[in-house]
Amino acid sequence: MSHTPHELADEFPQDGEVLHKLKMDNKHFAKLANSYHEVNREIHRIESEIENTSDEYAETLKKQRLALVDEIGAMIAKAKAAA
Repeated sequence: MSHTPHELADEFPQDGEVLHKLKMDNKHFAKLANSYHEVNREIHRIESEIENTSDEYAETLKKQRLALVDEIGAMIAKAKAAA
């Protein structure tokens, strides 16, 4: 199986430790990370032509992924500032 692009570790390559700590300690963050993972995998399957869907649905998923990555990024920044 090939690597799925846009995983959180790829989006935040310098923040692996913070990502892991937030996933362990913050239920809301863990839920966001899980949602991001699910949306990102679905986008990858669509882009790999494993799943067919409408362009509108694919765009909706990409907007969802962007919103999640923004919220996750804000939580990472806040955690780093508090550290």
